[in-house]
Amino acid sequence: MDSVGTNRPPLRSVAAPRSSALRRPPRHPALGNRVAASKLGIASGLGGGTGGCFGKVHRLDAVRDTRARAQSGRTGSSATELAMECTGPSTEMLLKYSSGKAFPLGVSEVEGGLNFSIFSQHASSVALCLKLPDRGTKDDVEIVEFALNCQKNKTGDIWHVSVEGLPASGVLYGYRINGPRGWEQGHRFDSSVILLDPYAKLVSGRKYFGADEEKSSQVFGTYDFDSYPFDWDDDYLLPNLPETDLVIYEMNVRAFTADESSGLDPAVRGSYLGVIEKIPHLLELGVNAVELLPVFEFDELEFKRYPNPRDHMVNTWGYSTMNFFAPMSRYASAGGGPVAASKELKKMVKALHNAGIEVILDVVYNHTNEADDANPYITSFRGIDNKVYYMLDLNNNAQLLNFSGCGNTLNCNHPVVMELILDSLRHWVNEYHIDGFRFDLASVLCRGPNGSPLDAPPLIKEIAKDSVLSRCKIIAEPWDCGGLYLVGRFPNWDRWAEWNGQYRDDIRRYIKGDAGMKGVFATRVSGSADLYQVNKRKPHHSVNFVIAHDGFTLYDLVSYNLKHNHANGESGRDGCNDNFSWNCGVEGETNDLNVLNLRSRQMKNFHVALMISQGIPMMLMGDEYAHTRYGNNNSYGHDTFINHFQWGQLEERRDGHFRFFSEMIKFRHNHRILRRDRFLNKNDVTWHEDCWENQESKFLAFTVHDHNSCEDIYLAFNAHDYFVNSVIPPPPHHKCWNRVVDTNLESPNDIVPEGVPFSGSRYRIAPYSCILLKAKL
Repeated sequence: MDSVGTNRPPLRSVAAPRSSALRRPPRHPALGNRVAASKLGIASGLGGGTGGCFGKVHRLDAVRDTRARAQSGRTGSSATELAMECTGPSTEMLLKYSSGKAFPLGVSEVEGGLNFSIFSQHASSVALCLKLPDRGTKDDVEIVEFALNCQKNKTGDIWHVSVEGLPASGVLYGYRINGPRGWEQGHRFDSSVILLDPYAKLVSGRKYFGADEEKSSQVFGTYDFDSYPFDWDDDYLLPNLPETDLVIYEMNVRAFTADESSGLDPAVRGSYLGVIEKIPHLLELGVNAVELLPVFEFDELEFKRYPNPRDHMVNTWGYSTMNFFAPMSRYASAGGGPVAASKELKKMVKALHNAGIEVILDVVYNHTNEADDANPYITSFRGIDNKVYYMLDLNNNAQLLNFSGCGNTLNCNHPVVMELILDSLRHWVNEYHIDGFRFDLASVLCRGPNGSPLDAPPLIKEIAKDSVLSRCKIIAEPWDCGGLYLVGRFPNWDRWAEWNGQYRDDIRRYIKGDAGMKGVFATRVSGSADLYQVNKRKPHHSVNFVIAHDGFTLYDLVSYNLKHNHANGESGRDGCNDNFSWNCGVEGETNDLNVLNLRSRQMKNFHVALMISQGIPMMLMGDEYAHTRYGNNNSYGHDTFINHFQWGQLEERRDGHFRFFSEMIKFRHNHRILRRDRFLNKNDVTWHEDCWENQESKFLAFTVHDHNSCEDIYLAFNAHDYFVNSVIPPPPHHKCWNRVVDTNLESPNDIVPEGVPFSGSRYRIAPYSCILLKAKL
């Protein structure tokens, strides 16, 4: 969310085979070893003894049965005492409860049953709620609740219980938690709500994306210990691409194939499996890493909870996390649910890896879906322990602090929250083989509990140093909505890369012809050494981009001077005002061929600049065919053609716009001098420039030298509105120049990968265009 005007470890599956039921799980690797017991309020030991209380599932006409709760909490009672009458023999199931153990958090298999464990420091009571498979209907919900005994079912601040007799899959569960009512102390307990376990590995809610008729569905955690581990195949390998070789494609899983023009079966559109079907497109384009907008479980219908100006929209971007461990269940094909979603996400990752494409997740650890204090949405963290999980202003009635722009801010550097985040990241690496993470509004992760910036944030350091994450790309969006702008200054331990927002702004301003931008343009394309040449940082610590999911698409950047966001329901107040865009003479859609040709040149100019820059290039899904959102620069709430990839338009533009973009990406892959692992020195580049101080000069030419094969590359960018007759330097000895790119020429002459021989001493470069020459024999 851009709010600024901007090795391989041993792998196992959560879906363990049933034969593992008697295997005692290992001690929790994060909370058990990395956090001192005192920080979790644990005085001694990880578990209590066993109890002997039994209960039977009872068909309930209401959401809960207080008699069942009270009886099941009597851990010293006999089975005879707790026998309950059932409405019929088909509803009977014998469950045995015992004290359980504190670790691992979440649901785990133990000898003879399943262990449930949840953290809450300030809770006064906790009840486990179980909804059993195939019991009850939509209107006749059958839920059993077991009230945990604070003497026998609690260790420090961890509440836990072991249940014998539950099925190994298909059970839905949650918690009712009560505690102090002191709002001014930061508490927001509400025992009327069944809360989602933060450590649930699967989440069950509505089946189909955006289904209004299901919008009030209760969200539960669930598990699957019946399925066999996912088959990654014996010859399967992680791509393990060097950062210098990456070309990142930012994309949305649903929007990629949701449109009918994808040609996919309706049951597969907008799903993980849909992405698999379109891998050939990614390969043809030439990208080798996808950066997926959030795929953690989120509520796409959150805007419809109550009447408001945005209640017509669907959250299609997903920056509103409900759970940090579970894949988005409604990205499963055919409404398959959470277990299918987990398996299909793994199939997608496996298929991408087999195609040589890495998978980077856009992760949102800065806030959750639970909104603000004015319109709270209690689903999990808020009702479990608001004072621990969120940053609060204790000097202002303990109101939620809002550095995310979404109403709340996760208390990321609290020891418990920090371990939750680390456990989540490790889970995605170990379970789903994820290759890297882009951290949304990562400056939030650099704040302490009261919101103050930290010089050495513990969470940022732990992520950088973690052994499981050591093979992963870690990328920060180095700003937040509280003004903590850390581009070039993000705490990094020489590991963290950054979305280079300064690159975006400077490239946009130069290409559109702003005065005084030539020097900073040269700095940006040569690796932003002014920002990143510190300690052991490299050019690849700059993720270069002109376009991202929020803001204008590339087509809109050259077609609109102003944002057009009225469809978002906020009277155009939302979205960034400082876009550094230029409409090329006409606002929005036009049939003027001169304007359209200029826009085409400008889009190609931006793409050439991005692909020849030192650092990691990132492009947005759809820019390869010039997708438009019709000037909406904040389209998070439109599950329509505004965001959906238009495969028909791709076909219409395949031989022109798409071909240029694809060939330029492949040119980068084929020329290592454009992706060095060190910053340029004076021998690597010659700037054909002697008037750097001329603020009105908008022409820049330079030669990048190849010290091995002498296949130098000459580049010239003309951001003037007139032709420039540029002097071309002599090529290296025994070589001649070949024209590869001239963005002023029509396709296919605008890019000729093998080159067209050029022997002149001057080149007449058109207004708002660029050329690329390569030295060859």
